[in-house]
Amino acid sequence: MNQAEQPNAQTLADAFLAFNRMSAALESSYRDLEQRAAALAEELAATRSERLALADRLETLLATLPGAVLHIDGDGRIREANAAARVWFGGELTGQVWQRVLSVRGARLRGNELALADGRRVSMARRDLAQGDGCILLLTDVTEQRQLEEALERQQRLSAIGEMAAGLAHQIRTPLSAALLYAGQLGHARLDAARQARFRNKLVERLRHLERLVNDMLAFARGGEVAQGGFALQDLVATLAARSEAALAAAGACLRCRLPDALAEFVLPGSVDMLGAALANLVENALQAGADAIEVTAGDDAGFLILEVADNGPGIAEADRERVFEPFYTTRSEGTGLGLAVVRNTVEAHGGRIRVRPAETGARFEIRLPRAAAEPLPTDSTTGMAPLAAHTAGRLSQGAR
Repeated sequence: MNQAEQPNAQTLADAFLAFNRMSAALESSYRDLEQRAAALAEELAATRSERLALADRLETLLATLPGAVLHIDGDGRIREANAAARVWFGGELTGQVWQRVLSVRGARLRGNELALADGRRVSMARRDLAQGDGCILLLTDVTEQRQLEEALERQQRLSAIGEMAAGLAHQIRTPLSAALLYAGQLGHARLDAARQARFRNKLVERLRHLERLVNDMLAFARGGEVAQGGFALQDLVATLAARSEAALAAAGACLRCRLPDALAEFVLPGSVDMLGAALANLVENALQAGADAIEVTAGDDAGFLILEVADNGPGIAEADRERVFEPFYTTRSEGTGLGLAVVRNTVEAHGGRIRVRPAETGARFEIRLPRAAAEPLPTDSTTGMAPLAAHTAGRLSQGAR
């Protein structure tokens, strides 16, 4: 070999050596990649198996849930429904319009509950899905719970009726016995005219007591029934005046009503007759307690009307303040024990509440009522009161003493 060929051979040998090293490195890298690919394939297979197992478990759970689950899309169609939903609403539901399913199956929506045609009651919960993909409905059978609640309510009503009947019998017995006694005395032939008149008056008084007791009982029973509508505050004052005028005149007492102008712009929802009767009941209660001056004031508190009825009578003992609204609870021998219970029922039926407020003298009742906006009523700038309210207050004050 000459000197020119020797470097070329060396170069070629170096090239082969480098090639062999690179081949070995590539082979090692390939084996590593194969191992990694195999590991990834195993992980992917394991993950797929877990996901399939999870999907099977979820499908089993949805199929065995005691409640119905439905997926409603943005167009109101049912995309998916579990077995309970298919049983409750009959047959295949996928692709049907949800509202049409309810209509065809005779289901009626009552708030968050459905009343199904077979008598079942179903509570419905809704969760919206992201990106406008509709919602998920979860329906739970609450039929047994509602039946238990209705049975408990019936039992409570029966218990209340039993207590009321017992209290009513006790309240009726005393005036009825007195009425029978006076009626028996009137049959005596030797009874003079003066005593006959006295016994007749006593008999009529006992019968009127019985009448008041029965009227209070009927009003208490009807306490939750409120006619729909609305009335102006000055109409309530007029109703109170009309109902209280005779009692005020007989007792020689006065009633003053102080109403701000701004409150004439609002109306109260409900029945003016019922609320007027409730206020008149407070007035009569004050008169029976010995008051001769009663004042009604009105105020506004965050969308509620605040009425206060205060008198200058003996007041209510602190121990009795929590019980005065209980049916048949009374501290007077002649009281029916239903007057203030009727007032509370009426106020609560109008969405309000009543309580006894502390007072230095006399009794003070606070009534809180919701109100609704109405057209402003004309006011008298000279008196600062609505015209009817001012007239009523003046007339009652003049004829009181």
